[in-house]
Order: sequence, then C-alpha cells, then structure tokens
Amino acid sequence: MLRPTTLLPALVAVAATLAGVSPATAATDPEQTASTESTVHPTQVHTRAVHARRPAAERTPLSVTIDSLNPSYVPRRGPVRVTGSVTNEDDAAWTKVYTFAFLGGTPIRSSAELADAGDVDPTTDVGARITDPGSYDTIARIGPGETMQFSITLPHRLLDVTEPGVYWFGVHALGTGPDGRLDGADGRARTFLPLVPRTKEAVDTALVLPLRRTVSYAPDGSVEDVEGWNAALSPGGRLRSMVDLGAAAGFRPITWLVDPGLPDVVRTLTLGNPPRSLAPDLTEADGGGQTPQTDPSASPSGEGDSGEAAGQTQALADVTESGNAWLDRLHEALDGPEILALPYGDVDVSAAAERGPGLYRRARKRSGNELAPWGLPMTPAVASPGGYLDPSALGPTPGRSTVLVTDKMFGADPPAVAETKGARLVTTSTDAATGGPGPDDPLAPVAMRQRILAEAALRLLSPHPTPLVVVLPSYWNPSSTIGFFEGLDVDWLHLTTVSDVAGGIARQVSQEQLDYPPRLDRSELDSANFSSAEALIRAGATLQNVLTDNDSVASTVADQAMRATSYGHRASPDGARAATDRSRAWIEQEMGSIRIDAPPAVTLSSTSGRFAATISNGLDEPVTVSIQALTDEPQAIRGPETVDIGPGGRTSVLLNASFRRLGVHNVTLVVTDADGVPLGSSDQLPIRSAQVSKVIWLILGTGVALLFGAIAVRLFRRVRVASKS
Repeated sequence: MLRPTTLLPALVAVAATLAGVSPATAATDPEQTASTESTVHPTQVHTRAVHARRPAAERTPLSVTIDSLNPSYVPRRGPVRVTGSVTNEDDAAWTKVYTFAFLGGTPIRSSAELADAGDVDPTTDVGARITDPGSYDTIARIGPGETMQFSITLPHRLLDVTEPGVYWFGVHALGTGPDGRLDGADGRARTFLPLVPRTKEAVDTALVLPLRRTVSYAPDGSVEDVEGWNAALSPGGRLRSMVDLGAAAGFRPITWLVDPGLPDVVRTLTLGNPPRSLAPDLTEADGGGQTPQTDPSASPSGEGDSGEAAGQTQALADVTESGNAWLDRLHEALDGPEILALPYGDVDVSAAAERGPGLYRRARKRSGNELAPWGLPMTPAVASPGGYLDPSALGPTPGRSTVLVTDKMFGADPPAVAETKGARLVTTSTDAATGGPGPDDPLAPVAMRQRILAEAALRLLSPHPTPLVVVLPSYWNPSSTIGFFEGLDVDWLHLTTVSDVAGGIARQVSQEQLDYPPRLDRSELDSANFSSAEALIRAGATLQNVLTDNDSVASTVADQAMRATSYGHRASPDGARAATDRSRAWIEQEMGSIRIDAPPAVTLSSTSGRFAATISNGLDEPVTVSIQALTDEPQAIRGPETVDIGPGGRTSVLLNASFRRLGVHNVTLVVTDADGVPLGSSDQLPIRSAQVSKVIWLILGTGVALLFGAIAVRLFRRVRVASKS
C-alpha cells in the first residue's frame, strides 16, 4: 500500500546534517554534552509486534526503560514527569550515569508518518536532549547486570513545542564505562508524546482485549503443557496479565474478544486435568433433571511414585491454584464490559469457510450467546489474530456477527466501518497495536499506551476524524497496569465499545477491494486438518452411543476437535493433525475392546435356524451395542436390536439365520453401536444350510413303522395271554 509523503526523509536529512557534529564530548559535566540522539541501542523487541521493516538495534552497554510518563501528552501548563530504569548490560561497572529526557522539534502530522516513524533506525537523531540543571537524574554507579531507577521532572518552560501533532520523546543514559566516556548515548528509550490544542471534539476509541490460547491434547484427552498453562495463568503470565489489565479499566468501557472454550480448558485443569472420562456422568437431580458429575480426583496416568509422577502432581496442584484465581479474576473483569465471542476453539474461520463450513457452524453454535457458567451476555464475532479475513469467509459468517478486520485489507483510505454483501466490517488499526518505536520494548505498557494516544491525536487533527479501534496483540503480556488507563483519560479521547463504532455509517465496498495476501491463504489450515477433526467428532459420537450411562463424552471430544482447527495451529498444522489422529486412535482402541466371537461353524438342518455368538466388554463401564451380520443375502441373520453388557462382562446372543438358498454362506459378524456404526471388532464363520434327503425320511419312516408294529405285536400277545387265563 502506497503512503503519502512522510516525515521519514526529513528525519534522515536531519540525521545527515547532524552527522558531522560530535554528539557528546568527553567532558564529565552533563551541560557540556551535545544535545542530540546519536547512538545505536540494545532492545529486546517482540518480533511479532514490530513492523516488518523495523531495523534491529545493536547492543549497547546500558539499556533504558520508561515505566511511567505523566501526563501522557504535552500539557498546557505544568511539568512532565518520567520514571524508569537503567540496566547495565556490560561486564564491568558504569559510573556517573546521567539520564536526560529528549524531545523532538518537528511534529508528526499523519498516521502514515507515525507508522514510518516506528521504522526509523535507532541510530537516527530524532530529538534534542534537555540538559538544563535540575531536568535530569544521576546514578552514581551501576554494577554488571544491575538495574537502577531514575526519575526526571521537566518544567513546562522546557517543553519548547507549540505546533499540534505527535512528537518524539524519550530518555538517554550517558555514563562512564571501563573505556571512559564514549561519544553518544550509552542507552536510550523512545516513545511518542502528542500535543493537542484545546477542542470540544474527541476521537471515539475502542480497545479490544483478546483472550485466546492454542490448546494441545494428549491422546487420552488430557491437556498438554500443564507447566506452560500454569505460567500463563499465574501473576505475571500472559493470560493473567491481560485479565488484570482489563480489570484495571474499572468502569471505563472496553471490549473483550474471548474464545469461550478458553475458560473451559482452565476449568478442566483446575479439576486435575483428567483424561476424557467414560464413566457414568448423569445422576438424578432435584426436580427430575440430570446433572453432570465430575470426579475431581481423576488425573492422567502417572508412573507410580516416581519423581516424574511427583512432578506432575505438583504441576497439577500449581495450575489448580493459578487457574481458580484466574477464573475468579476473569469473572470480575468480564462483568460489565462488552464481550465478543469467537467461534468455540478459535476456529480458523478463513480456512473453515472452504474446508470445514459444518465445523464452523458447530463452533459458532457451541459458543452461544452467554458465557458459562456466569451467564454473561456475548455477541458473536469473527476476528483473526492478525486481522486478515479471507473475503470468501464473509458469506458463511452469520449476519449478526461482529467482524473485525485490519485496515491493511483496504487501500490508503480505510473506512471505520465497511459493508459488503450483507457483512458489516469494523476496521482495526494494526499499526496502533504494534506499540512503541524502540529500541526499548515496543510492547511495554507505556509504549503501547503512547502509540494509541498518538494515533488518536492524529485522527483528531485530520479534517474528518474517524473512530479508532485497536485490538491489542493476543500475545501481549503487559508487565504493569499502573497508569495505563489513567493515561487515556484525556479530553480528546473517548473510550467506547466496538458495538458503538459498528453502529456508525458504513461505506459500501466490494469483496474485490479487500486485500487478502497470498501468503496468508497458503498458511491456512488445509483440508486434511478439518477431515481429521471431523473424524474425531464422529468417533466421539460413536463412543458416547456405546456407553450406556455417559452423556457428555461426545461433546468433550467435539470441543477438542474444534480446538484442533484453531488459528494457533497454523504454525504446526501437521503436528495438530497428528495429535487429533492419535486421539481418534485412542477412542477406537477403547471401542475395539468390545469384542465379538462367533462359533467356528454352523450347520442348519434347513434354510433357517439359530446359533449363538458371544460379546465381551473390555471396558470398565456398561455398554449398549448391536450386532450386524454381513452375508451374501441381506437381512439373512437377525438378532436383538441392542445388547446391554456390564463392565468387564460377556454375554451370549442368540441369532436367527434364514437363507433363501441352500449351500455354504460366509458370514461376518460385526459389533456396532445402536446406529450400526462398527466399533472395530468382528469375527467370521461359515454357515451351511441343507435340505434333509428323501432317503433319510424313508429310513425314519420305516423305523417309526417298525416301532409301532412291535408295540402292536406285544399288545396283541398280552391280550391273548390274558384271555386264556
């Protein structure tokens, strides 16, 4: 996408102009140092958040972070206070380290310029140091690996800017190392500081906080990577930090973007991460209803009393504690704000539109309109982690869904709200979600907040301000919540919700105008992944159909299958498919333990007759099965519709055979569920049906005649003897 002329060439020109000036002298007094930014800095940049063109920074001996900036804009009166820390990345101590604030002299005036500013090389000079006495801080000594705090207060008279726009702002650290004092800054941090004139207008700004995480399963249905989940749910972890940030909003309007399956996974972990249960799960409840039962003591099989098993037990105990605390905190944070519900399991919608529309519909239905178990209202939504959505997926998405798409899908003038073929699209600012310019952490809370403020300020200065919607990165781990929302409490920024923005006037666009890069099309989950997931769903349904008293295993397996087609599995589609296939094999193995044994052979005295087969239940749960016979004559063998077998039991089943023709019939007996779906076990036998010959009937008739003749002779003799006496 082409952008209008930006400030970047001017910045480069400034850098070239200043290149011939020594940025700092060897003097030890801060007032004698030059007041320009000039040295490359170290940074620990989160690569997924940084713009692709952003250059990497070289390692410098000192690294600087900005922890607070108050106020978050250039005030009309009063000072600006900035605090942070300096870390010694060197192997030797640094002494007499000065921390100076710097402020750019030329304002950034458009969103395009702001995006380009984020790509400016850290070696480029973007602002003058403020070295007036009392406007800087001094750290006497920083040992190797040590971190020290700084605090700077800038009087308003030193904020020598008046033109509206967004200005570079940051902190330089200059110290004395083992080689003495070097030219330039030994460490730096940069951000943006907006200046907005007095106005009655405000930019509608919707912040979207996403809750999504990729889930992987063991073959038995237990969740893998328990330690990773515990880290994410514990204080300081990504999921916990995002929830804490949302809770810190208080009564301010924000929008949550939630995979409803995520809290369900956490609840499973808090119950001991049990494998999928085949046990009876229904008991009579008050009023005649049924209530699902969960065995909290169930847990994945371990290695007895081994150290590995002990480690697993501790991990489960840890995740139980962190998971319960997270769920409580989540309930608190979600109670009140707007909640957008993703398809259950965060299904890859772009891929599902072509390869798994049925699975998408199942996931959307599974999400519902309320978040269980709290009954919090939700609005259906579609939003990929990167903001891109295949235009072909707009058809399958329900018309009532809120669809969030990146502004990168449009041209140079993206609308706030678009409409195409009945789908309403809310445009999000991808650049605003990338955070600060570095070289310090672009995703530090202050850096993220200042980037959002800067974007809002520039929209306000445009002739026709449009709403700003920012979906915070789903992988973001805000290290602190202090001051984040307080810094957004400015007169010219109006926090609102996505639904309020979506209610605005929409621009009509054609699907052909929407850009969906080919690389993203190639990264979608393929048909094999969806076929594997559908096969797992069918296996789960069959398993539930077999279990006499289990009414939940099918939905449990279906939830796993939907999670197996999430956006997160794009990184390893083959691994996700293999895990799904292993789970299906586990289920098939369980069902295969229900076996049928036929007699070696059966001979019928005519074309019909009876014989018995034996069914054995290798499961520890009661099952209900059927028998299907495969023969050369359909419906030739019949038996009971269903057969109930207790745990570990076996029973003989009487079958009726009836053939239309004589001869040998090869029969395969298959054990199935009540709907006729094979469970895996089968047995074969030959059945001979034969008509008894006339010779046999003649012999039988002669024998009967001789028998009755002998009886008659004996009776005659007895009567004769009796008459003579």
